[in-house]
Amino acid sequence: MHMNSLKSILPKKQKTPSFQLSARGHWSTWPAFASGQTVLKSHKPCCAPEERMSSNKQALLTIPKPRYLEQLESYLRKELQYLDLTKRNSQELRLQPYREIFEFFIDNFKTYKPLLSAIKNEYEATLAHQKETIHALEPLKAMVATVSEECSQQILALQEKEKVEVNMLKQEKQHLLKFIDNMKEEKSSLQTQVEHLQTSVAEEYARYLNEYGARKLLLAKLNDMHNEQLNMKQHQVQDVKGEDVVKLPLALKIAQQDLTNAQVKLNAMIADCGDVVPRREFESLEKKYSDLQQEMETLKKDFAQLRKEYQTLLEIQRETAEERDNFFTELQQAQRSCTPRPNWAKCSEVIPGGADRWGCLAEGKASDQLVDVLLEEIGTRLLKEMDVFPGWGKGDKVPVYLRHEGEMKNKKLTKKDVVNILKDIWKEKIALEQQVGEEQYHIQNQLISNLQKELAACDPSNSGSLTREQFRMAMREAFPLKRQDSIQELIDASRYKLDCTEELIDYKSLFKEDEEGNPEPFVAKIRSQYIREKQEYLRELRNNLGDLIEVNAEDLKAAFCTTDPDIDDQTLDTYVGLAYQVGREQTDQEVVPVDTALERLLAGDVRRVGPAAREESKTDCVEE
Repeated sequence: MHMNSLKSILPKKQKTPSFQLSARGHWSTWPAFASGQTVLKSHKPCCAPEERMSSNKQALLTIPKPRYLEQLESYLRKELQYLDLTKRNSQELRLQPYREIFEFFIDNFKTYKPLLSAIKNEYEATLAHQKETIHALEPLKAMVATVSEECSQQILALQEKEKVEVNMLKQEKQHLLKFIDNMKEEKSSLQTQVEHLQTSVAEEYARYLNEYGARKLLLAKLNDMHNEQLNMKQHQVQDVKGEDVVKLPLALKIAQQDLTNAQVKLNAMIADCGDVVPRREFESLEKKYSDLQQEMETLKKDFAQLRKEYQTLLEIQRETAEERDNFFTELQQAQRSCTPRPNWAKCSEVIPGGADRWGCLAEGKASDQLVDVLLEEIGTRLLKEMDVFPGWGKGDKVPVYLRHEGEMKNKKLTKKDVVNILKDIWKEKIALEQQVGEEQYHIQNQLISNLQKELAACDPSNSGSLTREQFRMAMREAFPLKRQDSIQELIDASRYKLDCTEELIDYKSLFKEDEEGNPEPFVAKIRSQYIREKQEYLRELRNNLGDLIEVNAEDLKAAFCTTDPDIDDQTLDTYVGLAYQVGREQTDQEVVPVDTALERLLAGDVRRVGPAAREESKTDCVEE
C-alpha cells in the first residue's frame, strides 16, 4: 500500500525505452571499456595487475554508450527533477525512480528476469522489515525520552529534598554541639561549685573544731575556779567552826585525787570527741552534698542521652547518604539498561475473559509479575485440557507422595474445591497441634532420650540386645511413675516383630524411623501414653476442683496438692503461672474459668511429680 501511494505521487511515466543490442549481436560490455563521465573508474581490489593494465588501455578507447543505457539515465534524471525532496519521505520518493528503472531492466532482460526478480523481491522484503522495525521503535524512542526526562526530574527532586534534609541535619548538629558545649560548661561550673563547697565545709569543720576545743578548755577553767571557790569556802567554814587541822589535809588530798580522775576522764572524752561535728550541721551539709551529687548524676545522664541521640543522628545521616548514593547508582544503571516496555495489552487477546479479565489480573503488577501471571494462565489452560497425568514411577528419586505408576485421572478441581480441601487440612492440623504442642514434643523427645540412656546402662557390652527382665527393669528406672499395665504395653510394643519364644529384645531398632520419618510402634506408644497420662492427671485435678466455674490461684494450688501430694513449690508455681499465663507475683489477683485453665495446662508440660494414692497401694501389693 505504501508503494502504491508513492507511485500515485509521482508524475505519469514515459513509455518504457526500447531495448537495443550491440552491433555483434551480444550484450554490450561497454561499462568495462568506455571512458564516459558516468562510468565509475574504480576497480575490484581482488583483480590481478595485468587485468588492471588491460582495462586501463581499453578505457582509453572511446566507445559510445548503448542507446538503451542512455535512455534509462535520461529517464532517471527527469524523474529525479520532478521530485519534491523537501518532504519528510523524500528518501522513499527518491527510491521510486530507481525501482522503476530496475523493473524496466528486469522486463527487458527476459533471460535474467527470474534471478533479478528474486533479488528485487528480497531487497523489497528487507526494506519492508526495516520500515516495520523503525515504525515499532518510534513509540519506544518517545517513551525513552519521556522516561529519561521523568528520571531527571526525580533526580532533581531527590537532590533538592536531600539538600533540605542535609541542611536541617547540619543545623540540628550545630544546635546539639552548642548544647553539648553548654552542658560541658555547666558541668565544669557545677564541679567548681562542689569543690568550693567542699573547701567551705572543711573550713567550717576546722572552725567548729577549734571553737569546740576552746569551749572545753573554758569549761575546764571554770570548773577549776569553781572548785577553788568551794575549797576556800570550806576552809573558811572549818576555821570558823574550829575543826581539827588533821582532817583538812586528808580531805584536800582526797579532793585532789578526785579532781585528777575527773581531769583524766575529761581529757579522754576530749580526745575521743575532738573530731566530732554537731549532728545538725553534719546532716545539713550531707543533705546539700547529696542534692548536688544527685543533680550531677542527672546532668551526666542527660549528657549521655544527648550524646547517644547525636550518634544516632550521625548514623541516620550516614545511612541516608548511602541510600541516596545507591538510588543514584540504580538510576544510572536503569538509564543505561533501559529496555522498551512490552505491550501487555496484546495478552488480552489470548487470555480467557478478554481485556476485562486481563485488566483485573495485570492491575498494579510489574513486568516480572505479569510474566508469571501469563505463564500461570498458559499452564493452567494446558492442565485443564489434559485428561490424565503420567505417573513418575516409584523410584527413590521421586517424592513419597508422588510415587505412582501408570496414568492418573485429572479431576480438574475448581478453586472452590481446592479451598475446601485446604480448609479441611487446616482443621485437622489445628486439632493435631492442640493435642501435641511443640513444648510437649521436646519433652517427649527428652523422655525417649532418658530411656535410651537407661537401656544402654543395662547393656555394658553394647550388644544392642537385652532380655525381657533387663528391659523391664530399665523401663521401671526410666518411668518410675508408670503403672504396671503401661509398662506391659510398652514391652508388648517392643516385641511386635518377635516370636513368643524369643527372649532377647533389640532395643536399638525400637528407636529407628522408616523412610517417611514415621517412628516405630514402641516410640509411638510412649508418646500416646504421655498424652493419656497428662489427660488423666488433669481430669483428676478437675474432679478435685469440684463444681467451681472460676478458680483463683489459691484454690488451684490446693487442688494440685490434693491431686499430687509430692509436688514441690517451684513446680506448683510453674503450673499455676502456666494456667494464668502471668508472672508469679500476679497470680494472686487473677481469676480465670476452670476450662480455660485446664486448656492452658493441657497445652503445656504438666506431669505428675509423685505417685497417686491408688498407685502407691498397687505398688505395695506388687512388691509384697
